[in-house]
Formats: sequence, structure tokens, C-alpha cells
Amino acid sequence: MWLPDEAFKSVIQNTPLISIDLIVCNGQGEILLGKRANAPAKGYWFVPGGRVRKNETLDDAFVRLVKEELGIKSGIARTDAKFLGVFEHFYENCVFGKNISTHYIVLAYELIFDFDLIIQVNSQHFEYSYSINLDGKKVHPYSLNYFGFI
Repeated sequence: MWLPDEAFKSVIQNTPLISIDLIVCNGQGEILLGKRANAPAKGYWFVPGGRVRKNETLDDAFVRLVKEELGIKSGIARTDAKFLGVFEHFYENCVFGKNISTHYIVLAYELIFDFDLIIQVNSQHFEYSYSINLDGKKVHPYSLNYFGFI
């Protein structure tokens, strides 16, 4: 269930959000990145992922995010991924504007496929690409941090 905007705005103002980042690697060790369409991190290349919802188990959130973010409908559980650790992401803005900061507690999981996923653009990302050539790409430092873990 998604919260109404005003309730979600209050949550962002007063609490950290819990999210799962999916560090998706292909057979060449390249990481899947999406160009963010929304704040925070709008305009940056970032790994797929999303928030954990209230009363949603981490296992259920993982399966939902793999489906929503990667288009994989079934067959991948959280136990199939490598847990990379807990990270904190701090942003000076949020989806509602520049006057509210955002704080995420991020659970990062690595998934390795021996092929490249073809991801459909969505409301969160303008386009997707593997990290073949980072030259000229505005990759967010929080996503770059994951490169050291794979």
C-alpha cells in the first residue's frame, strides 16, 4: 500500500526509510544502472531498488522489487542473492522538493546473471545500461560504492 503524499512527506521528514538495492551483474561483471527520473538522485545513474513497505517482510519486498524493477516474475528469492551489507544514504532533497532531506537505510543484494537483462523504462528510470563505459555517465557516488563490493 502506498501512503497519500502528505503522509509520506511526513514520514520522509521524520524517519529514515528502509530500502533494498539490487546490484545486478552480468557475466562480464558489469553492473546494471538506471538513469533516475525522480528525486532524490534525479538525473544520476543508480542501481535498481526500492522501499520496503509497512508490514511487508524483507523476503516479500525482495520478490516484489525483483519483479517491479527487473521484470522477473518468479523464481528469485532473497536467499538466491548475496547480501553485501547495510548502507546509509543521505540526500539533501526528496521527491517533494529541496526543503526536505531523505535518509535511507539500505540493504544491498547482489544478483548475478550470465546474460544481460532487458529492462523496460518506468516511472523511476529514463533508461538502463550496464556499466560498460562509465566515462561521461553521472553515476551516483552511492552506486559507485557498490563497485568495490563485487
